[in-house]
Amino acid sequence: MDIGEKIKRLRILNELTQDELAQRCDLTKGFISQIERDLTSPSIATLMDILEALGTDIKNFFNEELEVKIVFTEEDIYSTENEDLGYKISWLIPNAQKNTMEPILITLNPNSTSNIESPHKGEEFGYVLKGTINLCIGKQKYKVKKGESFSFKSSKIHYLENATNKPAEVLWVASPPSF
Repeated sequence: MDIGEKIKRLRILNELTQDELAQRCDLTKGFISQIERDLTSPSIATLMDILEALGTDIKNFFNEELEVKIVFTEEDIYSTENEDLGYKISWLIPNAQKNTMEPILITLNPNSTSNIESPHKGEEFGYVLKGTINLCIGKQKYKVKKGESFSFKSSKIHYLENATNKPAEVLWVASPPSF
């Protein structure tokens, strides 16, 4: 594990200079520089002081995922169908509900609707990949065709409706996650 590099990354994320971090820990800028370049190792007590100044602790520092997944494949997609309403949802990013946004692919069968979503804090975005849908927000309906997008605050009841005889497909992103 590259402790120095992780400390440097945390320092930069906290928008601190080496000198500012050193002052908060009662250390020298040169010592912080040596730690970040892995030229020296801090004692456990010194490491705890540095991590406290960076807003973390030893447990979280060492439990941090080493690599965050960036690219997802078809094998990562989880799908479920609601046969009663006539739609299929595919979660494009595993465990996206723990993120600040949740992208899904929703396929609406002819003459079907998605679940009715209750009002909540946040925003929604959608892009119609195939077909034509009605975006229903409160008592309003907006017709959205292939190649068009929509964006709205989630402060009213909302859902998608496919009132045509052809399937429709929508890339839908909710922030915060709500699907």
